[in-house]
Amino acid sequence: MPEQTVHFSIKDHIAWVALTRPELDAEAAQTLKDICIDINGNENIYVVVLNSAGGAFCRGGETEATAAAIAAIDRPVIAAINGEALGVGLELALSADIRIAADSALFGMPQVKDGRIPAGGGTQRLPRIIGRGKALEMLLTADTLTAAQALEIGLVSKVVPAVHLQAETQKLAETVAAKGPLALRYLKEAIIKGMDMTLEQGLRLEADLYFLLHTTYDRTEGIKSYLEKRAPKYEGK
Repeated sequence: MPEQTVHFSIKDHIAWVALTRPELDAEAAQTLKDICIDINGNENIYVVVLNSAGGAFCRGGETEATAAAIAAIDRPVIAAINGEALGVGLELALSADIRIAADSALFGMPQVKDGRIPAGGGTQRLPRIIGRGKALEMLLTADTLTAAQALEIGLVSKVVPAVHLQAETQKLAETVAAKGPLALRYLKEAIIKGMDMTLEQGLRLEADLYFLLHTTYDRTEGIKSYLEKRAPKYEGK
């Protein structure tokens, strides 16, 4: 039986997407894009975790449409980086919303060494996350950063011992998944879209989504559960 290029599973409203090869070849890229489309059509998924089943997160390969597919997921996406995230691998991680790394992880954009530039959003997402100056330094020098350095510049939000990465990622995913699924999606939409708007436009978008959320079952359930002092039972509708 041929090896799966990407492992995909769902448990307790968390979708786990694991790369099985250090190089993202055309087959794996297509599989990953198809999975992203399926996730957006599955109301049972509240949170997505992107990780890898090998010793590296991802070191290269197909990227353009793949990174865009991850960025287009309308649920919160957590990237758990357990090894090298270089070139394409870092572009995939940048497409996630939260990045948590093992202390042994490495990060870099080496494309300029080969006379190339990133083609999967690296020149756009990296400066939006770590700032223009640091992004230019990282891209122009093609330096590789340690997990500690990545944490210092805000490229990742947390660094943990490699042996604890799975448990810490699970804990974070469960924490997020316990929240209202529609609120999570609207919150992500407000932030992602609002970043490319003026403040006034962003505030209008926030207000629209806020009032739209008040028409949902989940919002009613959230209020009811609070008044009744019990855990909410969200249904994503």
